[in-house]
Amino acid sequence: MRMRHLLGERFKETPSDCQIASHALMVRGGYIRQLCNGIYSLYPPARRITRKIEQIIREEMDAIGGQEVLFPVVMPASLWQESGRYESIGSEMARFQDRSGGDVVLGMTHEEAAVQLARGAAKSYADYPFMIYQIQTKFRDEPRCRGGLIRVREFTMKDAYSFHTSQEDLERYYEQCRKAYRRIFARAGVPEVVDVKSDSGMMGGSTAHEFMLLTPAGEDSIVLCGSCGYRSNMEAAECVIQNPAAEPAPLQKIATPGVKTIDELCAFLHLRPEQTCKAVVYQKDADGQYVAVFIRGDLEVNETKLRNLLKAELHPATQITEDSGLTPGSIGAIGLSDRIQVVFDRSMEGIPCTVCGANEDGYHLTGVSLERDLPEKPVFFDVAKALEGGICPVCGQPHLQIRRGIEVGNIFQLGEKYTRPMGMQYLDREGKLQYPLMGCYGIGVGRLAAAVCEVRHDDYGPIWPMAIAPWQVHICALKAADPQVKKTAEELYAQLSRAGVEVIFDDRPVSAGVMFSDADLLGVPLRLVVSTKTCARGIVELAARNKAFREEIAPEAALQAVQAKIQSALAEDKKG
Repeated sequence: MRMRHLLGERFKETPSDCQIASHALMVRGGYIRQLCNGIYSLYPPARRITRKIEQIIREEMDAIGGQEVLFPVVMPASLWQESGRYESIGSEMARFQDRSGGDVVLGMTHEEAAVQLARGAAKSYADYPFMIYQIQTKFRDEPRCRGGLIRVREFTMKDAYSFHTSQEDLERYYEQCRKAYRRIFARAGVPEVVDVKSDSGMMGGSTAHEFMLLTPAGEDSIVLCGSCGYRSNMEAAECVIQNPAAEPAPLQKIATPGVKTIDELCAFLHLRPEQTCKAVVYQKDADGQYVAVFIRGDLEVNETKLRNLLKAELHPATQITEDSGLTPGSIGAIGLSDRIQVVFDRSMEGIPCTVCGANEDGYHLTGVSLERDLPEKPVFFDVAKALEGGICPVCGQPHLQIRRGIEVGNIFQLGEKYTRPMGMQYLDREGKLQYPLMGCYGIGVGRLAAAVCEVRHDDYGPIWPMAIAPWQVHICALKAADPQVKKTAEELYAQLSRAGVEVIFDDRPVSAGVMFSDADLLGVPLRLVVSTKTCARGIVELAARNKAFREEIAPEAALQAVQAKIQSALAEDKKG
């Protein structure tokens, strides 16, 4: 490929709407162009990268018995009605009608299509286990697009679906796929990706893991233990609390004029936040019912845990009506209206003395013991977010760390979540009808490319790993009009291309600064520089984009040197 023919523009300025490095560099480097909010076109360099990622994925999925299929992007609503998700998924799923008035959807995931395809073919236990996968375009009407390809509405994804006749077989294959994912990320140049326990969300099922690339630019919070290696997404991380010692005290109502927040309450009574009980109020989406969560004053509610506990979608109650039975700024568990659904976080269990609202404007209660002062013994649930420096639920040490990460893959044990409602059955060895168990396994292709860029770059551009780089070698011919430079560079280009090396060749009549700046933005791992100075000395320069080496070699030795560097880099990636 000659640089002068490459479609796309490279430029120095960072666009104002790019908040993270990968987004800025992929726009500046001529990789992507926004079509509309959350939807991008890919220029040739980005498409070459994603094709290589797809090939790595195919090889690893095939190696564990995967069979590649292709599902439609557009599906009838009736298929999603069978599973029950047509009603349960909100506006993220695009729904419309075809010309005959039939309800259809754009696929944001393909569990239903996988069951529909397999249930007509796998009717006997002898047909199991098996796994099918696709690499396909999907659409999710994401309300919070950000970070270029990190969070988009239209995206390319590898999604795989396995089918099993026993939980043991599902678990065995789940672990096999987990290992295959580690190989995929190592081969793509990010072996540091970690898998963490996660919430199954709208996918359903009992067990789920996310694969996270840790970076400050990530949008997900990851809980890690520095002692035992425990890892979990914040949404699924258990919050273990040790409350400070406190002596019981009599229940007493005190005036707290103008005090509305925990900070104001602590300042007024000279307390620490962990000595208080705060109320966090939500409303259920379905009927607007208020839900009051009582939690220690220094903690935050984990809304995913709360939704899972209540089995209901809800939102923070930003406007509390006068007839609600709630007194904003002074909401307490004692004497609260029975119209309010109450959830007690586990952080309040066993506390003999705390402070909370009195359900009367300008007043709070001190000496509160929920187990003593409520008419019925409360039940406590874990609905709090884990804390930095908190106690690990596995080893019990106070060594939890909160890090940021980009989710680049996920795996789920779905069980009968889809096969039972959709009537997929097989005959077992005794001739009885059974529902197969499912697993599903996803990787976002474009997101992985952007995530690699996020952690493999410097101030000048991406530093692509060899396995997914758009090209393997970038030839820079400085002052290409010079006959010797032109001859040497053209011979190198022809020789490398004939040998199957992927080369981008820049012989444009531009300055060295422009040429090297564009080369940095393309991030090709190896660079061959030909100039009047190198030609005068009978050498060319071979350098690494990551500045690991710079060597002077004879032009006739360039092919062998380049091939050795490529093989070495690919081998390192495979080892992870």
